[in-house]
Amino acid sequence: MLVTFKSHASADVIMFGDAAKKLIGILGKDSADAKGIITVQQLPEAIARLRAAIEEERARQAELERQRGHAGEEAEKEAGNTGMAAPVGLAQRAWPLLAMLEESLREETPVVWGV
Repeated sequence: MLVTFKSHASADVIMFGDAAKKLIGILGKDSADAKGIITVQQLPEAIARLRAAIEEERARQAELERQRGHAGEEAEKEAGNTGMAAPVGLAQRAWPLLAMLEESLREETPVVWGV
C-alpha cells in the first residue's frame, strides 16, 4: 500500500504504508485512518513533533554507532549492509515530509493524504 501526502505548496510525497503510518502517528493523527489532514493551525505542532522524532532517532543511531565502534563497521561491511544496501531509518524517511510541512506552513496551506 502507498500513501501520498499532498499540498498545494510542494510536490507530492509518496511512501510505503508502514512508514507512512508510523509518521502519521508521530504527527499526532490516527494512523488507522485512510484519509487525513493537517490543517494550517496544526502544522507548527506537527513540525515540532516530527523534528523531535528525527532528533531522537539520530541520537539513538549515534549511540549505537558509538557502542559498536570500528568492529561494528567491519561487521556491517561483511554483512553487505553498506551503501545502497544499508537500512533506511526513520529520520531519512521523514525528511521529505518535514520539508512539505514546512513549505505548507510558509504558504499557509494544509497537508492531506488519502484523497
